[in-house]
Amino acid sequence: MSTWSKELIKYPFNLITHPFNGFWDLKYENNKKDNLFISFVVLFLLVITNILHSQYSGFLVHIYNPKGMNSIMEIVYVVVPVLFWSIANWSLTTLMDGEGKFVEIFNSTCFALIPLVIINFPWIWLSNVIALEETTFYYFSTSFAVLWFVFLLFVGNMTIHQYTPFKAIVTMLLTVVAMGFMAFLCLLFFSLVQQIISFVSVIYQEIVMRN
Repeated sequence: MSTWSKELIKYPFNLITHPFNGFWDLKYENNKKDNLFISFVVLFLLVITNILHSQYSGFLVHIYNPKGMNSIMEIVYVVVPVLFWSIANWSLTTLMDGEGKFVEIFNSTCFALIPLVIINFPWIWLSNVIALEETTFYYFSTSFAVLWFVFLLFVGNMTIHQYTPFKAIVTMLLTVVAMGFMAFLCLLFFSLVQQIISFVSVIYQEIVMRN
């Protein structure tokens, strides 16, 4: 394995254990193409983790019918929130003197997702062999992964934009609100498109039947 490959593998783990230095390097020191490549790999691994979790997790921690699983929706559940967060955060921080570019926000968000992969992936298989009394360890680990993710997201937001801790927290809360607004607009748009298609379909059927 080349030195470049080793560094590419080691860097994400160094970032999540030393986030302040890691996100600083992400913004100012590292190769931008390498960062984007790692971001897409992390996003892909999280999608795979979610799909496998839906299919193979033990029934003690995940009551789900595998036959009803939709792989496309599992991809949407991961990719869309990341894109919404990146777009909303970039839009807000542009108005709030943030120094982060869109690609930097996207990269820092994806890097923050790493604990959700490295902690949750082993539990897909372990959840099939644990007893009911041991599910506490599962819920503790998954909660810890979420808290670690939120902490990394906070540090990344603070470092990428060069914000104070308070301003970073305020920005993150406003980003969540903006994401909700974006989701509402998307639902409204798709509902409008659906109604237009339905209306055109009815008109077409009327014309065909009369002819």
